[in-house]
Amino acid sequence: MKTLLFNFVKDEQGQDLIEYTLLLAFVCLASAALFISAGGSVAGIWTATNSRLAAANTSAS
Repeated sequence: MKTLLFNFVKDEQGQDLIEYTLLLAFVCLASAALFISAGGSVAGIWTATNSRLAAANTSAS
């Protein structure tokens, strides 16, 4: 039993999979935060563009 426990603690198989999974989770969270924060900026750009186009349409008519 002691040998089995010792082998389980010393076994490093699967460690890379866990590390890559944690790295992938971090990248996903960081990109989601980036897209959420960029969404407000894009909405502001579209609102400003829409108001300028509406003003140009009114003055052209």
